[in-house]
Amino acid sequence: MRIAVLKFGGTSVANETKRNHAVQRIREALEEGCRVVAVVSAMGRKPEPYATDTLLSLVQELDFNLPLREKDLLMACGEIISSVVMTASLLRAGIEATSLTGWQAGIITTEQFGDARIQRVEVERIRRELEQDRVAVIAGFQGASENGEIATLGRGGSDTTAVAVGAALGAEVVDIFTDVRGVYTADPRLVSDARILSCVSYQEVCQLAQEGAKVIHPRAVEIAMKNHQAVRVRSTEFHDKGTLICAPHHAGDEYCCDRLITGIAHMAPITQIKVNTSQWPDPALTGQTVFQALAEAGISVDFINVHPAAVIFTVPDEITAKATRVLEELGLCPEVRQGCAKVAVVGINMTGVPGVMAQIVVALNREKVPILQSADSYTTIWCLIPIKDLTVALNALHRQFCLS
Repeated sequence: MRIAVLKFGGTSVANETKRNHAVQRIREALEEGCRVVAVVSAMGRKPEPYATDTLLSLVQELDFNLPLREKDLLMACGEIISSVVMTASLLRAGIEATSLTGWQAGIITTEQFGDARIQRVEVERIRRELEQDRVAVIAGFQGASENGEIATLGRGGSDTTAVAVGAALGAEVVDIFTDVRGVYTADPRLVSDARILSCVSYQEVCQLAQEGAKVIHPRAVEIAMKNHQAVRVRSTEFHDKGTLICAPHHAGDEYCCDRLITGIAHMAPITQIKVNTSQWPDPALTGQTVFQALAEAGISVDFINVHPAAVIFTVPDEITAKATRVLEELGLCPEVRQGCAKVAVVGINMTGVPGVMAQIVVALNREKVPILQSADSYTTIWCLIPIKDLTVALNALHRQFCLS
């Protein structure tokens, strides 16, 4: 039994016109001889009535801390509604279909409410639907624990649902249908000559996603890589092939093996915070004290540099005030620079290649873009820059590495 898993994001099911495009993609897969599983997100974005953030606003207006368990019950409703509406669209089009909640589809999760992990997928119910020539329309983003507690998988969780289901069923490919035509070399809204990549490796797309390229959730990529599951990011409205995500040696001619840099991602706005170690009685313990206090306050930090003279890190702009307050309560006087952006240059072939950082510096210096901070790994080089220079920096780096 050939199985295709098709995931449709919130913008792809937001209205009747877009759902009709989704129905057509499902019909095409059926005509190719596949049995189809469709995974759907909640319809649209706030202020659409059944979007996740709209549902959350129903309790946020009450101004009290609702337990995460109850929030998960509320948030799960958006995808359930979407699955029923999508099933209705398929039935109207003459395609047999059944809607399933995450737990009816056999998705067993941990009880980490709001950010649960999928432990396994019990596929018997899904297979029964497919064997009876019905499309299984699954509510993404959710599952249930061994104790029957409903839990959601965190933002982007429908991607994770689709890949986990695809891996459990042995699907040929998992198609992630969205409102973009694939994975681009840079954000096409800021870089006009950004192009669609025909193929990227698991490692590359995971790094791009973690650094702000919102095409697929990093956790979904991790599951795909672990299970050798091929994934394709495609447009719901256009018939482009999109971007294939797989191991390079499985991609054949689609993967460009000699490219140095694959793409450029960015995150903004973020804030750089610097704490001079001389402010603490024992300078060697400054970093330990700072990071423990921030962790206890529930603040996640990024882009960390620890030097003998200073501890430097970044946080999202929206939690700058909270992070600053935590540090001031320790008796520290942090230096705060808001309005920054982190730019990530990603490519698995840069490992061991000299001169990549030199090219970055040359490109940014040419445009008089200051580098406030930098770091690197085997596949990525990060630079912190003023957010006012973001568009100029992205275009300069895109040209420097000939990504057009």
